[in-house]
Amino acid sequence: MPEGRGALELYFLRHGIAVERGTPGYENDADRPLTAEGESRTRDIARGIRATKASFGRILSSPYLRARQTAEIVAAETGIKIEFTRSLTPEGSPERLIQEIASEADRGVLLVGHEPYLTDLISVLIAGNPGTLIELKKGGLGKVTAESLSYGKCATLNWLLAPKLLRNIR
Repeated sequence: MPEGRGALELYFLRHGIAVERGTPGYENDADRPLTAEGESRTRDIARGIRATKASFGRILSSPYLRARQTAEIVAAETGIKIEFTRSLTPEGSPERLIQEIASEADRGVLLVGHEPYLTDLISVLIAGNPGTLIELKKGGLGKVTAESLSYGKCATLNWLLAPKLLRNIR
């Protein structure tokens, strides 16, 4: 399906580099923050996202700290408000997320979350099941478009951008 007027544009951003799982002091996975390097790279990625002229008017993010910090950095760069949803947590419901965004009036949403949740959702939307092998590195950005959004094969994968590429777009 070609991109067109009226198509819903979904952007998928994996959170930046975070403190490793199991690091003392961060036993609760939801509390793991971005590292200093993760924050710095995410600022560069946010500038790259702005430079791509990605068309979204809403940011939905996992409330987990590393995703929240990533979304806040993008929001500061783009001026777009963030909303947090448990549907984007690693144990969240992709079906509920689709219900939350299926009738977007502004037709563009940036989703900030985790792996393998994001690539499983991209796979469901483009192939109908979560089995498609897609690599979305920390700080990577993907885009799909759909005329009508449902939990199943309904969208086209437009592109995936590696974080290194995003950091260098001006």
